[in-house]
Amino acid sequence: MHYTGDNLRHFALPLGGLGTGTVALAGNGALRQWQLHNIGNHEGHVPDSFFALRLSRVEPPLDAIRLLQGPPSEPTDTPLVTDDVVPAAERRLQDVIRPIGPTKVTATYPQAHVDYETDLPIELGLDVFNPLVPSDAAASSQPVVGFTFTLHNPGEIAIHGKLAGALQNSVGWDGVTPIDGVANSGYGGNTNRVRHAANWTYLVLENATLPVDHPGSGQLVLATDSPGLVCAQWARAEELVAFLNGPVTPAAGASASGSTWNGGLAVPFNLQPGETTQVRFLIAWHFPNRYVDFNQFGPHPEYGHSRFWLGNAYTRRTPDAVAAADSFIANWSELNAQTTAWTEAFESSTLPGETGPRLAALVADVRSPTVFQTAAGDVLGFEGVLGASTAMWGGRYGGSCPLNCTHVWNYEQTLSRLFPSLEQNMRDTEYEVMQAPEGYIPHRVRAPLYMKQLWDVVIGGPEEPALDGMLGAVLKTYREVRQGAGLDWLRSRWPNVVRLLDHIHGKWLQDGVLRGIQPSTHDIDLCGVNSFMGTLWLAALRAAEEMAVLLGEDAKEYRSLFDAGSTAYDELLFTGEYYRQILDPDETRDFQWGDGCLADQLIGQWWAHQLDLGHLLPEDHVRTALRSVVRHNLRTGFHDFEHPYRVFADGDDTGLLMCTWPHGGRPDVPTRYCDEVWTGSEYQVAAHCLYEGLTDEGMSILQGLWARYDGTRRNPFNPIECGDHYIRNAAGWSVLEALTGYRYNAITKSITFAPLDLARTTESWSTPFVTNTGWATATYASGALTVTCQSGHLDLRTITVDSAAYPIDAPIVPGNPLVITTT
Repeated sequence: MHYTGDNLRHFALPLGGLGTGTVALAGNGALRQWQLHNIGNHEGHVPDSFFALRLSRVEPPLDAIRLLQGPPSEPTDTPLVTDDVVPAAERRLQDVIRPIGPTKVTATYPQAHVDYETDLPIELGLDVFNPLVPSDAAASSQPVVGFTFTLHNPGEIAIHGKLAGALQNSVGWDGVTPIDGVANSGYGGNTNRVRHAANWTYLVLENATLPVDHPGSGQLVLATDSPGLVCAQWARAEELVAFLNGPVTPAAGASASGSTWNGGLAVPFNLQPGETTQVRFLIAWHFPNRYVDFNQFGPHPEYGHSRFWLGNAYTRRTPDAVAAADSFIANWSELNAQTTAWTEAFESSTLPGETGPRLAALVADVRSPTVFQTAAGDVLGFEGVLGASTAMWGGRYGGSCPLNCTHVWNYEQTLSRLFPSLEQNMRDTEYEVMQAPEGYIPHRVRAPLYMKQLWDVVIGGPEEPALDGMLGAVLKTYREVRQGAGLDWLRSRWPNVVRLLDHIHGKWLQDGVLRGIQPSTHDIDLCGVNSFMGTLWLAALRAAEEMAVLLGEDAKEYRSLFDAGSTAYDELLFTGEYYRQILDPDETRDFQWGDGCLADQLIGQWWAHQLDLGHLLPEDHVRTALRSVVRHNLRTGFHDFEHPYRVFADGDDTGLLMCTWPHGGRPDVPTRYCDEVWTGSEYQVAAHCLYEGLTDEGMSILQGLWARYDGTRRNPFNPIECGDHYIRNAAGWSVLEALTGYRYNAITKSITFAPLDLARTTESWSTPFVTNTGWATATYASGALTVTCQSGHLDLRTITVDSAAYPIDAPIVPGNPLVITTT
């Protein structure tokens, strides 16, 4: 997608691997939101970390230095976001070094191309990326960012100069405390040293005075692909300017207490008329000491002197940042080609309009600081990253609502598709660590995982174990089996599933439906009979039935419960327009919706479509209810709308309200968050509409969502809810599968394609897809399907295209596309 002008105001593309932390490329080409130090902090800024150009010409004479950043935009008044905030240090830097001029950005996550406008006689562009190789978690978990500058002389006179990169030695920083120039209380004893390897020049940024277990201990690398000029240690931007103008004598020794050094590398170039050259830089990092430095829900026992080290999986793969840089450099071309293949697959797909790049951006959710992997390999996730939307209750720095919240992660689908082994690890944690002897699963896990878990205690958000999260655990178990976990894994987990379902059956089931207090993702206790919890129950029963059949177990009880429940829910709740909630006379009306129209009223059906479980309720009723949700809840224009709590849509925005009361009857204390717009729910409802063939309704939701996040007032790569990079947004991957009719079943080794008309171009279509062993593109044209494996391999036995099945007799590997003639 192309971003210019106001669309760059909130643009911030996060760059970093799975669980490594990120730094963001801002719309003006600056580096912001430094989150490498084991904590989420959208306001974190490392000063004096930038790129600059000195350009010279003999005659007519020219000698100019420019900062490779466009002028900063003024912030907007958008509520609860900070992606448009320009750090004060960036503004001060632009007072010292003149900005080069406005920028234009083309980006599909995780790649971006920046074009710089300038009055200088040079054409200059930047390509930036972090490796992303779906189904290869290690390749996608590298703590590096690669920068490739392309310089072209379009004129008739030779030019020469230097291209420079600068990076502050932030080893010892806590990731939060503001840095004033080179001053910070965490600094002192910092050193920068030079290393040469394979024609690359490294600046290795360290602090040997820190204990190995210090939270800020680590290493950074700034490197360039030539025998570059080095200004190893400097403190003010004026010193780097002097370095670009001629030789300087850098400071020596370790930095004083409370201060650090900046480092700089410069690459000379000469360009004759019409010539082009490229210069590569990289930034690599290694911060191994992740601790439990976040407040966890539940009681707070006396921990004594323990600090609870968690570590990071990415730091176990390479011993330091130097090794991470070495590995990346050795594989730069291949990793860039693989990442480019991924982004181009979305850009060149036949997905409608901007859908391709928008869905590619979903991967930023799971590679943001919201998700990390411990040194022991455990995948842990917050709900989001604390920020402006959480300042009123949880602060602005760190992880929002730890950890592995089952009811919020009920929406997430992206990680499970791209890296299914990591999602499987989360199921192992639920069953091995979180599940109580009675069978229930609390909706949060405490870290380290050997700590006493949240059994029989008040949890928070809601207070007791969330029922929707438990039902989701059953669905996610079946999903992981279909994604490649295998029958042996299912066999080992089946007793846990049975205990969980037995607990739910015994506590909530009455007359075929779930009744009583039902803790939910709305952070309140639902009551009565409702289709939000009901469809999750019905989908869980169907998933249990399928799993029982796979294991040769008796599935009759699950089918019987499903049949009875399906009939009862429909008869009790369907109004002819949508599914309401009914309450017993003695049940509270506070925080309920009663006769209201809930956006997520059919969330279990959305799950069922993804898992090939069929319709849970009558098809015509489901479609009628979805149409009603869009008709009543999709609002355009919020100028006269009262926001009693958080504002995620305002002004001229279009957004799907969580609940409305089209025929009156709104309770005095309605269900919490009813007046909010959640991107995760929007993706869920939109995908469900597409599954049901309601394309106009589904696309209207998506277009409203994407218009809100177009860069003018919100960041396209940062969904906001209870924090930044909120994981509920990762529900959006289901939109890709709904549009393309894609299904994958590792048990039967089969995939299916049946694209909707709007995902086709006349008689052709093209889409990327992922299995547990590799990813590929599928292109249909002129009566033939071509499957091109891009990474890994595809182990398939059947490919079904528009209901016609074709057998496959050999693995599909890169370099050997499979062509199936379908006519």
